[in-house]
Amino acid sequence: MLLRFRSLGTLSLLALALTSSALQAQSDEETPLGKKMAAINTAFKAIGRQIEDPAKNASTLEQITVMETNAKAALTLEPEKKAQVPAAQQAKFVADYKAGIQKFIDTAVKLRTAVKAGKNAEAVAIVDEMKAQQRESHKEFRIRKAGAPPAQ
Repeated sequence: MLLRFRSLGTLSLLALALTSSALQAQSDEETPLGKKMAAINTAFKAIGRQIEDPAKNASTLEQITVMETNAKAALTLEPEKKAQVPAAQQAKFVADYKAGIQKFIDTAVKLRTAVKAGKNAEAVAIVDEMKAQQRESHKEFRIRKAGAPPAQ
């Protein structure tokens, strides 16, 4: 009987831990911008897994379209972190954010061109450039969640 209660207690703790981590992941995507960024991230990860394979270029082009569509929508939104910036600096903060998103879109266009031309080695370098840009942008414009490691 005691063993059943221990197992039940362990199971309850495991369920609680899984629920809290699922809620944390969900809270990252609650804002309209968060939803757009999550879609971009999912597409970007797919691209990263398949960019070297010319046989998957059609799928890669579809994922680039998903990234571009969501990035263009993100241009119309403002980062949640704006509220943490002094009022006098908020306009510049938003302008810098939008410039970063536009740079991302421009780089995605370069990526599309390389993939369409079958230049997958060049496309790999562009993806690496996009990863670096993502890290820098997240340092500046994303709210660091409690307990999250700093962006690298």
